[in-house]
Formats: sequence, structure tokens, C-alpha cells
Amino acid sequence: MIRLEHVNFAYHEEPVLRDVSFTVAPGETKVILGTSGSGKSTILKIILGLVTPSSGRVMINGLDVTTAREKDLRALRKKIGMVFQGGALFDSMTVAENIGYYLLEYTDQPLSEIEQTAREILRYLELSEDLLDVLPDELSGGMQRRVAIGRAIAAENPSIMLYDEPTTGLDPISTQKITELIVKLQQEKGVSSIVVTHQITDAFDISDRFLVVHEGRVVFDGNAQELLDCRDGYVCEFLRPYLDSVKALPLKTGQ
Repeated sequence: MIRLEHVNFAYHEEPVLRDVSFTVAPGETKVILGTSGSGKSTILKIILGLVTPSSGRVMINGLDVTTAREKDLRALRKKIGMVFQGGALFDSMTVAENIGYYLLEYTDQPLSEIEQTAREILRYLELSEDLLDVLPDELSGGMQRRVAIGRAIAAENPSIMLYDEPTTGLDPISTQKITELIVKLQQEKGVSSIVVTHQITDAFDISDRFLVVHEGRVVFDGNAQELLDCRDGYVCEFLRPYLDSVKALPLKTGQ
């Protein structure tokens, strides 16, 4: 579904990604771990075609986004849902307008159909339909993140979802709702996902495979048990504060 081959990227001649290669299989969830500034969010931008690597290939559903025409990129992006840090909802729009934004802007669907879609999305998110006319700043942080996921899936039923720090700053109950929703989309809709996060325990709840990035390089790519068994110095140091809590979790061992 997604394949990066020897991708390099620099910003103002400062290397950000160095020879990054990995794949995401259909229906797989891959979590990208690493400290701030390691290049995690840049990987998402490259997959979306928002920035172009200085070298390497990025294949999505057989299309090389590094050389694709803008027309083909637009068609591809319809199949990719993106959840930005903090949710990034439009403050001046209601929940219904946020969820239906793509349909309002880029289709001729009547408002009644768009509203019905928003209602169905809210039910899928396990949120009340009473929130349709509410503005984002009236919602809790966890509700805002769920609405952001709803906006991402409302347009074209994407086959790929990209999440940038989806649970950062949330309370434990809200965090659980988000992680359950990510798993639900994988299990019920077969969505392939890439999740960038600092939240280690959340990562083990949702991920089939892990990618650890350090200073722009991939230092680990494997499943949960392989990650815990990894003897790479950076990986061990990165995981050490979380080992006790992680070892108490049931592990997914996707290959």
C-alpha cells in the first residue's frame, strides 16, 4: 500500500531524513516513534506529496508521488485521510460543517445529504448528534480529535489514514476513545494507517508494526515483540522509561 525507498529530505540544506525506507501493508497500522525533530511528521508530509524528497521514491497504491502530476496527486489524496496535531478544526465552523467540509467545497451534494452524512459520522464516532451545530471551542479536546477523524473519513472513505500525534495532551479516557477508533477503522474498514506519536503505551495498543526514527534515520522496523527485544542502544534508551507499563500489555505481533 505504501513504500518509501531510500528517501532523503533536507530543509535549508539541513538533513531531516536520511535514506528512509519502509513499507505499510494493506490493512496494517504502523506507528512511527522518535523524539521531537527526528523527522516523523516530515514523513507524513512526504506521503501526502506536500513536500518533495531530494532523492528516493514514495510509492502509494503503485503511484510514485515524487514524480506524479498534480492531477494524479489530487486523486490520490482523496483516498488519504489526515488528522493533524491538535485536530486543526475550523474554529468558525460547526461540527457538522467541519465534518462535511470536503463535501461542501468539492461536491454538488445537497445540504440535506451532507447533514445526514455528518449524523452518520457522529454515530460512528460514538458522539451525540446534538453536537452538529456546536462550535469546536465548546468541545473537549478528546471530542475535537474525534471530530477531526470524522472529517478525515467523511469525504471518500479513505483507504489510508495518517495521524500526527492524535492523543497528545488528552486525558486517559479520551486517549482510549481515540485508540479504539483507530483500531475500529482498521478492523471494520480495512484502513492502512501511519501514526506518529510520542505516547508509547498508546502505540502498543494500536500498532501492528513499529518504525523508530533517530536523527532522520530508521533505526528499527518490526513488530512489538521485536521492538522489546531490540538491543540497539538508542531504542533501548528510548523505551526504558516505559518498559514496565508496556510489558504488562497484550502485544500485537503483526508481521
